[in-house]
Amino acid sequence: MILAASGLLSPPLALAAGLLYGFSLDHPFHLEARRLSKFLLQASVVGLGFGMDLHQVLQAGRSGFVYTACSIVLAMLLGWASGKVLRVEQGTSFLISTGTAICGGSAIAAISPITEASEEQIAVSLGTIFVLNSVALLAFPLIGTALHLSQTQFGLWSELAIHDTSSVVGATAKFGALALVVGTTVKLARALWIVPLSLGTAIAKKSTARVQWPWFILLFCLAAVANTYLMPFHAAYLTLRHLGILGLTVTLYLIGTGLSMKTLRQVGFRPLLQGILLWIVVATGSLALIRGNWIHR
Repeated sequence: MILAASGLLSPPLALAAGLLYGFSLDHPFHLEARRLSKFLLQASVVGLGFGMDLHQVLQAGRSGFVYTACSIVLAMLLGWASGKVLRVEQGTSFLISTGTAICGGSAIAAISPITEASEEQIAVSLGTIFVLNSVALLAFPLIGTALHLSQTQFGLWSELAIHDTSSVVGATAKFGALALVVGTTVKLARALWIVPLSLGTAIAKKSTARVQWPWFILLFCLAAVANTYLMPFHAAYLTLRHLGILGLTVTLYLIGTGLSMKTLRQVGFRPLLQGILLWIVVATGSLALIRGNWIHR
């Protein structure tokens, strides 16, 4: 973790180091690490906002809105159907579908109190999503390079096909600066869909659980506003952006330490297969649209 915080490890290497730890040793502080990774992710995203231009943020958000909305609806429908076919427990299937459709672990954390999900259901769905996130972070830059995707194409594809914001930022940062802007911005806009989905679920379940609002997205936008219009503080913004990158690297390391053989055994075959099939359909479908010039360079 010290190496990750010092900047000596890149985000993919930090994740690989975390996975090596998780699969080799017993993690004595896995619950604390999960809470810390959630806070660090949100703080790091705000820090990255200090390196982004507001005009690029708004343009990326507008261009990806329609595709984000369509992909969320499609992922939820496919998740429901695949869960039925594979006979995955209904609560677990819904959480996996939600995590795939919106923003991985954050969406699962927001929805699970509303659905009154058990600890086992939460653990299985989070484990499924985190396994696929780890694969995506390492594989997507290689695929994007092999297919000669532009920065904009790769950023949008990562946003559509990678579950967690942390892995989207890690993959796009490795691919290029513009990919990072597009991927991060549209992913954060996608995260706002947690609110209507939570409200709809609460109404359907007649739940009184409190809906969690992703306030850090507002702070990200304010950071971009400051970087665009308050130029006298530019030197401080560079420092904050650098801290955001370091925080993200540590976050990926902590996420990696949370995966182990115990996690994989706990997930089980059917939920993992549902997550993989759902992910493959979303990833290949969105990639086909992007390469077919439905989404412009």
